[in-house]
Amino acid sequence: MILCIAQIIPEELLQRIQTTLADTPFQDGRETAGWHARTVKHNRQAEGRHPAVGALREEVTGHLQRHALFQMAVRPRRMKPLMFSRYEPGMSYGNHVDDAIMGSPSGAMRTDISFTLFLGDPDSYDGGELLIETTGGEQTFKLPAGSLVLYPSSTLHRVEPVTRGERLAAVGWAQSLVRDPQQREVLFDLDSTRRRLFEESGKTATFDTLSKSLANLLRMWADT
Repeated sequence: MILCIAQIIPEELLQRIQTTLADTPFQDGRETAGWHARTVKHNRQAEGRHPAVGALREEVTGHLQRHALFQMAVRPRRMKPLMFSRYEPGMSYGNHVDDAIMGSPSGAMRTDISFTLFLGDPDSYDGGELLIETTGGEQTFKLPAGSLVLYPSSTLHRVEPVTRGERLAAVGWAQSLVRDPQQREVLFDLDSTRRRLFEESGKTATFDTLSKSLANLLRMWADT
């Protein structure tokens, strides 16, 4: 499942991120790429040990963890710290698949879901589209600032070359409580339906039955 979520962070936080990153040191993005991805990765990433970057990571992650739609789609068990990336003219990230396991052996995490949070006005730069390969063909994303797209970490994807301006984004990964993507989609559809039903009719017998089915499927499928 690929899902776009509009305005997942507030405008005030978005502006603060843009201002902070403008004064933050960036390093060669290849330093955090796997051995094969280094050959096609050409961007810059905010220095992760910088105090301001750490504070922004925690604040953005907090908003994601409190966002109902993100929680429904991801059902995160663990999340990797966000990385803030910058693409200047001529920079791109060729076709790659994200590492299946991230982190040190003692803190290794399986990646089930990847996401990109766009931090710049799409009219402020040319190129820089995120392309994700699916069985139905390539899907292209260049979202408004503050909006996020999440997608299975198992997909091949790339960032097209930037030809003007600067593409600023945050990228992250999550290990889900539900490992199977088809099961996650079933749970997402059920949860979305019961929430709409509650908004329309309140707590009815049908709502209770859907809630029971959702809870029992999660009980069957959750990897805790």
